[in-house]
Amino acid sequence: MPTITKPEICQEILEALQTEVQEEKQVIVHCCYPATFYVGNLIRIWQSTFLVDERLHHKSHLIHHENISLFPYWTPVPPMKDFWFTLIFSGLPKECRSFDLREEIPEEGGFLVKNIKRNATDVYRVKIS
Repeated sequence: MPTITKPEICQEILEALQTEVQEEKQVIVHCCYPATFYVGNLIRIWQSTFLVDERLHHKSHLIHHENISLFPYWTPVPPMKDFWFTLIFSGLPKECRSFDLREEIPEEGGFLVKNIKRNATDVYRVKIS
């Protein structure tokens, strides 16, 4: 039976790969749109929604959305019940301490949640007002 040898990987390549892995981190934001009495409420998210760290001049881009429609489509919001949806963004810089959730759109009513404090898990729960 032949002997199988394990290949060796140069330390420089391992370090370069580790950097690539760290850059692929993602940020998960669970959003609550609070209950209202109104029937017929609609909600949507635009692709131009970002996590913004003004201090570092950084924008994390929206990668994926769950339980909410992407512009130009709408999602109906049931009355008298909090509505939850999830947004997944590209990673924030390691130096980031706080950031804003900002929907940059060419009309009024874009989502804005300011000064979200960074945590170790990069999973957040915010209320959209």
